[in-house]
Amino acid sequence: MSPFFKTLGGLALSAMLSVAHAISLGDIAPAITATHASGAAVSVAAPAAKLTYIDFWASWCAPCKQSFPWMDAMHEKYGKAGLRVLAITVDKKREDADKFLKQANAKFEIGFDPDGKTAAAYTVKAMPTSLLIDEKGKVIFVHSGFRASDTEDLEAQIKAALDAATLRKP
Repeated sequence: MSPFFKTLGGLALSAMLSVAHAISLGDIAPAITATHASGAAVSVAAPAAKLTYIDFWASWCAPCKQSFPWMDAMHEKYGKAGLRVLAITVDKKREDADKFLKQANAKFEIGFDPDGKTAAAYTVKAMPTSLLIDEKGKVIFVHSGFRASDTEDLEAQIKAALDAATLRKP
């Protein structure tokens, strides 16, 4: 077999495998650990959270800049009800992320993933990509991109998931 066809076959197999392992609704979220600004580990699992909103972002992403004020508002509005907001940057250079964060003034958790391992575990294909993960670790919502017109639906998803989590508690 020619090298061209070996490469083509390898690419096709790689594409099929990545599709087969894409995160879907109902999947258990991969156990990930990113690094907090302090150097401590940041995990998806948070015992006190009823719901975790994970957002993968990058400093060069224009929609990401728009999403940060909204995530701050959601953190403020629903944090006491059990929402945890965790934004994970895939910037390779820490100084790029730090510059973005200085302007964004985020009040929620930030994780750093310069090697892209966390984003790969979640099969992130667009910036930003966000997921809602319930208290049992199940993916209940996935969203790519961010526009102001998305915020009403995103907040409705968060509110419904928090309401459902409250009903499940004894």
